[in-house]
Amino acid sequence: MLPQFHNGTAPAPARPLRARLDDFDLLVDLGADIGSRTWWRGFATCLGLCGAALSFAPGLPALEMPGGATLGEAQYQEMRADGIAPLAYGADTGRRAGATRAVEPLADTPERPSIDLTATLGRGDGFARTLERVGVSADEANAVVKMVSGAVALGQVKPGTRVELTLGRRPNKNVARPLDHLAFRAAFDMRLGIERENGALALRKMPIAVDNTPLRVQGRVGSSLYRAARAAGAPAGAVEAYIKALASRVSMNAIGADSRFDLIVAQRRAATGEVETGGILMAGLDRGKTTLRMMKWNDADGRESWFDATGTGETKGAMKMPVTGGHTTSSFGMRRHPLLKFSRMHKGMDIGAPMGAPIYAATDGLVKFAGWHGGHGNYVMIGHADGMATAYAHMSRIVARPGQHVRMGQVIGYVGSTGLSTGPHLHYEVYKGGVAINPATMKFQTTLRLAGGELARFKARLSGLLATRIGGGETKSAAKASAAEAAGD
Repeated sequence: MLPQFHNGTAPAPARPLRARLDDFDLLVDLGADIGSRTWWRGFATCLGLCGAALSFAPGLPALEMPGGATLGEAQYQEMRADGIAPLAYGADTGRRAGATRAVEPLADTPERPSIDLTATLGRGDGFARTLERVGVSADEANAVVKMVSGAVALGQVKPGTRVELTLGRRPNKNVARPLDHLAFRAAFDMRLGIERENGALALRKMPIAVDNTPLRVQGRVGSSLYRAARAAGAPAGAVEAYIKALASRVSMNAIGADSRFDLIVAQRRAATGEVETGGILMAGLDRGKTTLRMMKWNDADGRESWFDATGTGETKGAMKMPVTGGHTTSSFGMRRHPLLKFSRMHKGMDIGAPMGAPIYAATDGLVKFAGWHGGHGNYVMIGHADGMATAYAHMSRIVARPGQHVRMGQVIGYVGSTGLSTGPHLHYEVYKGGVAINPATMKFQTTLRLAGGELARFKARLSGLLATRIGGGETKSAAKASAAEAAGD
């Protein structure tokens, strides 16, 4: 029987703790029931959250915790070698992990019967020093140098050459290993090897087949001659030389987009795959109505110049002043002589310059006179092509000799004040057909031309080059022409 209370009603059953906690809500709508117990609970929750946010604000001082001692570089590298990730961190230090007590030291370490090495010849490094650096004894290194120098000049071995070596077994660790094998590329067309045979070193030459057929490149100029030639496969240096050669004969503005370039470059191809390019051998340009073909050739004086298919070489102009830094003090024509005090024809022009300044030949020619010439003092006359001649007077010292061939810009003497002169200067004269003309209005032009047997050899060589196929192949006719030229036909 249930207990009865004074009001005659039974008490409400007790609620479980979990149900009471579910009703305890911290997230309260502060806009409703303002002032109630529930509202104050939500307000307290809001203040707590704001205080927590302010405690993490940047303006507050940070909490400092004591740290460990900083590792030095050496300690840090040792730590990395013993790290938990040696492949990721320790392996790049080159150090081994520290030994534990389980490791027993070896009384003696065994040696390999032979070691294969590769040495690189550095710039300015000696061949013997390179061998000694990788473990070859000094005596054997010197013996190798002596054998190699007998086959090829050591100065021709380029820096960066890789030398393959094999060092054999040695009787004990106190001596160097003996050299059993050595091989390297001594030249573009030769590889040298040294082997130990019956206890002694022997040199072996290994020639490399080389194809010397030149490279020929052709194409349309388009928007850029340089870019078109480079895209066709011509080396950058060869294209620059080609453009420079064309500029001496053709204005670059006159080369249209439809013009076609044609250049042949010296090239060597080794059987091992290496390619070596040299200078430009032929420069050609086809502009539709006109075709230009030029080739480098040494003239009778041994000078290398560009000649076209007719054997006509470059045209060179003369210097304006035979003295560097000189200035005109008296021009060509009638004048009152400063010493003789009467008017007479001044057959040249006076160029003021310091005493001892060098005097240069105006253009190529043959020295017809060099010596004392009355009022001219020390005097030099040079004969040129087409009946032209130049003369240089009042020199302090003469360098040129009678009968000597001189080139444009060559020193022939020095400024002085010999003869009838009031001070150091150069009296410069120009003659045409024996008649003096005004040097200020004269500009020499020298054109080189080939003739006779030299012209025939030039044309034979040019024909051989023009028979070269595009890409470097050479026809049989080109090979015959080259063979005939080599034989002197």
